[in-house]
Amino acid sequence: MPSARPPLVLSAATLISNFDRFAVTPMLVLIALGMEVPLASAVAAASGYFLAYGLMQPVWGMLSDRFGRIVVMRGTLFAAAVTGIASALAPNLAALVVARVITGACVGAIVPASLTYVGDTVSPERRQGALSDLMAASALGTALATAIGGVLASFLDWRVVFALPALCAAVCAVLLGRLPEPERAHVAGMRKHLAVVLTNRWALLVFGLVFVEGAVLLGILTFLPSALVHRGVDVAVAGLATATYGVGVWLFSRLVKALGRRLAVWQLIAIGGASMAVGYLVVVLRTDIPSVVITALLLGGGWSFMHSSLQTWATSVVPEARGLTVSLFASALFLGSAAASAAAGHLADRGAYALLFGVAAATAIPLLIIAAACRYRYQTRTAPV
Repeated sequence: MPSARPPLVLSAATLISNFDRFAVTPMLVLIALGMEVPLASAVAAASGYFLAYGLMQPVWGMLSDRFGRIVVMRGTLFAAAVTGIASALAPNLAALVVARVITGACVGAIVPASLTYVGDTVSPERRQGALSDLMAASALGTALATAIGGVLASFLDWRVVFALPALCAAVCAVLLGRLPEPERAHVAGMRKHLAVVLTNRWALLVFGLVFVEGAVLLGILTFLPSALVHRGVDVAVAGLATATYGVGVWLFSRLVKALGRRLAVWQLIAIGGASMAVGYLVVVLRTDIPSVVITALLLGGGWSFMHSSLQTWATSVVPEARGLTVSLFASALFLGSAAASAAAGHLADRGAYALLFGVAAATAIPLLIIAAACRYRYQTRTAPV
């Protein structure tokens, strides 16, 4: 019987990729001071990374379908190790931004390829639990980045925070060579390969659902710290209160794994959507440190229940193009997050946080209903893959 756990090195690679992605945010002020540039200029090191991370995912998905999951992960991890060291040694901001953009492009391959590897090697009935383990590793990477990234940068040097995941990426790239390359469908041509996914109505539905989920959850989550700051809370304290989101993801991912074999996927989706809606309602009624902590934990539950279920669905909906499907799924998530952040910015500028969180709660309700109903219909009409 195939294992229900992903290989440890795969979880480690996922953890490292999330640490690298989230560690830069608390360091931006220190980078600006160290390089004697305005903070607005230093932000390019983060925004360039995130843009490259999102845009390159479909490319890595197609390449992993054609050449293999392990090949792509090892190549991108080695490249990220080199550019991570280059980031640590960057003599000026321009060099740092270039190094971070290339690092983001490379690191963007890891999570989708890891999810696809699980989809290739774990049976459908055990896949939810394996993906929950990967999600726990991602949450741990996020929590470590927000908790110790800033501390390392403050007490040692911000360059150390770039060097550490780079060295770990190189070790993971070596260890990944011990994993077998899973079987995958033959790719006849890139255009045809892309058409297989984009003409599949279930795949398009899942992309649409995760776009809205990214908007409601990740896009609006970013405004929790600013809502506290608007109430007079210190920036550092507001960041720590919101960081409990990572703790929530880790804790609830353990619960999802336990319940995954007892509840149907559509039921897990419904629980996740309800957790998101209730979480935002908490900060609509009251916005202070305890309420934000509760909301962040509930949003972690929403991510663990709903997103892991949508991820499982994405790994099954077009098995002959699994790598590309999962990568497009990830891109839709980031696009939804970016769209919501941009659209909600004017409400935050006006201090209308109750309205902002109320809209998010109201959107989560039809999302959970539609997603749960469609997943129920899918599982009754489509044989497991």
